[in-house]
Amino acid sequence: MVSISGTISKGWLAKELGAAFDRDYYFNPERRYEIDSRCNEYVLKKFGDIGVFYSESNMGRLEYWSKEQAIVGGIQPNMILGMLLGADFVPNKNADGDISGYCLRGKNICDLGEPESLLEHELIVLFDEQIHKINHSGDKELRAIPPFFWDVSGRAFIHGVMTTAQKFIGENIFMDMLTKPAESMSLMEWIAEAYVVLCKHFSQVGNMGISEIHIGECSSCMISKELFEQFVVPITSKIGSLLGPVRLHSCGSSTHLIEACHNIANLRTLDVGGETSVAKIREVFVKDFPVSIAPMAEDFCADKPDEIVKWAGKVLDDNDNGELKIIYHLESDYNIDNLWALYEQI
Repeated sequence: MVSISGTISKGWLAKELGAAFDRDYYFNPERRYEIDSRCNEYVLKKFGDIGVFYSESNMGRLEYWSKEQAIVGGIQPNMILGMLLGADFVPNKNADGDISGYCLRGKNICDLGEPESLLEHELIVLFDEQIHKINHSGDKELRAIPPFFWDVSGRAFIHGVMTTAQKFIGENIFMDMLTKPAESMSLMEWIAEAYVVLCKHFSQVGNMGISEIHIGECSSCMISKELFEQFVVPITSKIGSLLGPVRLHSCGSSTHLIEACHNIANLRTLDVGGETSVAKIREVFVKDFPVSIAPMAEDFCADKPDEIVKWAGKVLDDNDNGELKIIYHLESDYNIDNLWALYEQI
């Protein structure tokens, strides 16, 4: 079975609707709820019933989205962890927010303390209080969606440990994996434990059972199969054993990693970049193994839909009637005609 769904970016809504995503948007759930509601009302009027709505890039899912959901701490996972480690949040009114860079560069892992100590941070206390206020308020029938979750489905989101390490110390992590593998592994294991602690905490506080764990190992396409097997496979498998079935995401061309992905314990679905070979995935995994894939940004930006139509045709042929979802995140510079051409092709 083949389906298609998408999400709308902040950049697109800032341009089309004039929505502003300032600091208060991220740390005031009431204001966020107001803006999120306005954005989704606009998207529905603009696009109708094509399975698209406003969310972080393919994190929320329309079938699990509720008008009553109020997102608390809706910030990318590695940015939340980064703020707990000293990074500053950097909002952008017209696009996604970010954090100040390299919060662990030059620091010793021995100085990080036990991951459980993160729960005492003022940011976690703030989010806990906001969740409690929403869920125990008699004024509105709202349900708080806690940090690391994006809808009522129970799918939790974290970044992969290597991708997070790159965010915190920079590209040096790739050289460290070769020259200081034990030290790199220790850092990644600490990051994994921190994510597990945080996901379990907010699952409990937000009364949100974990149905599966999305692990965004965005940088994995940048390393060899051997390094992926050495670092990513064992730690991702451990996270899956502690939190639940794994949905693994990789950006870019990840064909060379598909066989190694098969060794990840509790892996239930792959979410890959558009350059990755679906034929290779079907060669390694069974047909009913769920796969999602996103078209390339350059094809979405093109003046004509020829390339995105060509891409979709190849993906459908390579899929060989397997379980496939084509996903997209509509950015402000995408050509909307290419989106309609993609739907016609599917």
